[in-house]
Amino acid sequence: MWLGFVSGFGRRFGGDFSGKYVLDRLEHYLRRALRFQKALDYEAVKKFARTNGLAIAVTHGNRLLLDVTGPVAAVEKAFHITLRTYRHPTEARDFFAPDTEPTVDAALPIADIEGLSDFSRPHPKWVRGTKETTVNATPRNGTALDGSGDLFGNDFRNAYVPGSVLTGAGQSVGLFELDGYYTNDIINYAKEAGNGRTNIVVQAVLIDGYSGKPSTSLEGAEVEVELDIEMAMAIAPGLAKIVSFEGGKGGNGTPNDVLNTMLANSNVVNLSCSWGWYGPSNTTDAIFESMDAVGQTFFNASGDNQAFTTGSNSVNGVDNPLLANAPSSNPYITQVGGTTMTMNGPGVSWASEVVWNWAVEEDDPDTGSSGGISSYYSIPSWQTNVSNMAGRGGSTSFRNIPDVAANADNVYVIYDNGKNTNHYDGWSGTSCAAPLWAGFMALVNQQWAASGGKSIGFINPAIYDIAAGSNYASCFNDVTSGNNTWSSSPNLFYATNNYDLCTGLGTMNGTNLIDALTAPLAVNLLIPQIVGTDFQFEFLSYPGSTHIVQWRTNLFSGSWQPYTNVSGDGTLKTIPIPLSIFGPSQHGFVRVLTQ
Repeated sequence: MWLGFVSGFGRRFGGDFSGKYVLDRLEHYLRRALRFQKALDYEAVKKFARTNGLAIAVTHGNRLLLDVTGPVAAVEKAFHITLRTYRHPTEARDFFAPDTEPTVDAALPIADIEGLSDFSRPHPKWVRGTKETTVNATPRNGTALDGSGDLFGNDFRNAYVPGSVLTGAGQSVGLFELDGYYTNDIINYAKEAGNGRTNIVVQAVLIDGYSGKPSTSLEGAEVEVELDIEMAMAIAPGLAKIVSFEGGKGGNGTPNDVLNTMLANSNVVNLSCSWGWYGPSNTTDAIFESMDAVGQTFFNASGDNQAFTTGSNSVNGVDNPLLANAPSSNPYITQVGGTTMTMNGPGVSWASEVVWNWAVEEDDPDTGSSGGISSYYSIPSWQTNVSNMAGRGGSTSFRNIPDVAANADNVYVIYDNGKNTNHYDGWSGTSCAAPLWAGFMALVNQQWAASGGKSIGFINPAIYDIAAGSNYASCFNDVTSGNNTWSSSPNLFYATNNYDLCTGLGTMNGTNLIDALTAPLAVNLLIPQIVGTDFQFEFLSYPGSTHIVQWRTNLFSGSWQPYTNVSGDGTLKTIPIPLSIFGPSQHGFVRVLTQ
């Protein structure tokens, strides 16, 4: 068997199995930097694998994961289990699972052993409209090539970043994927959408031996990959690169292997995921916390099954380990809900948005923007400043979902290697919304880079702070109409002003939000004076922040020049700058940016 611990020990022909050892003792290291397990711990796990007849398939540089392969009998003996086959209660297939919880010696540094069951397989978060409902639906005023009114290309820029000169230049977007894509579909979308999109490099990073060959069935999982790529380039036409991190075909793969590879490529900072799998998982948490530490921003599609129900074992519980809802409650990433957008048309400007709910448009009561309350994660500190959370249907004790939203309905996609002849079928799902936010974040980071910053990183503390202030209405489109109720959640949840559990804080409102996210934290420059041949000043640093010291000689020409970066630790910092740097006049300007 091929053991891929964290999500996908997949059964292979000939009785092979796979799995992944996930090392423990992580929290002490993860919040500070990329310091993971000690080498001796990693070697101990490798020795355990070999001693028990398991071959090491893949090692990971941060020593967080270890992939192994071996016979089924060896897996059963190593973890004191018997693997059995059962009939799936809701799907037309069998699944495998152990007859008891796996165990190892308590001294062995293993935190998770995942993938010993394929009861819940990863799945993409998209749905397709039907001919009858789409033809009869109210026009959306998009510019789709087939005249359907579905949204396409520049429609998303005109709606969410009207008039902006930012294009994502110099930035990359990374996509979590469990399938491949057809290059011709991406080329054709870029060509038809125009505005330089054909210059974007699209790169596949193949993981765990996956060939990159996409699904061949009509409307297979490869549609998700192509949808994600097309949404990212739609809102950010000047991206340097879109990187598709692909860990398997048709949803078969190990999610944490994909996530850990995204983490290893820390130069790609604008990340998106439109897939769900089972969880929660301590290992997944560790990877996301590490992404935060290196300045990556990760957007996750919240889901397409209407409101999450209360309790980890409930019918649509976001933390139900038998459902593929993870990582939709994770507090270390930004959760993205969905809207149905109408434009002043065709494709001219944003007109309005309501909660995406197909009970209204498609007479499909079980499909719409997912949101709700985690029963696993406590409420994060940055979410505690939402006024009257209980009155909004939320929790003051546990994580509330989602954080933000974007259009998740009536999207034109080029897919299936040009075989998509059903041009009436608009695509929908929060899988449309998450890559739109990743593309939008590329615009944010483009502006931040122009001021000397590297990347904004995890945005949730900032966006909730913005929403609690006087600039909320100018930074977000507040979605106040609609709901995500259904038969198992008939009274929850409803859209309301500011935050709600359908669309979070709302959708992005153009350059106002970009400016708010890139506004530097103020630091007071203390005791500026000439000391010898230096201009010297002091400032109080922020713990965990990076302070960027810049200078220039003229405010009306030229640009800010980097001088030094200072790591914040809450202490007073003294900065001497040689007067000679300002030229013969020895006059100039100094500022300190904080990120």
